Amino acid sequence: MSGRIDPALLAKLVCPVTRTPLRWDAEQGELLSEAAGLAFPVRDGVPVLVVREARSIAG
Repeated sequence: MSGRIDPALLAKLVCPVTRTPLRWDAEQGELLSEAAGLAFPVRDGVPVLVVREARSIAG
């Protein structure tokens, strides 16, 4: 789990499903797409924006 992500990179990233901005969850070390209800992992500082790698955050 990564403790942070470069703010300049975060500003450029969008959800691959909805094309909406992602939100960084530092506690979980994930990028969240609230629009899609998905959390994308960040491995070794690299965002993994592959839908099959994401987990559902829909409650």
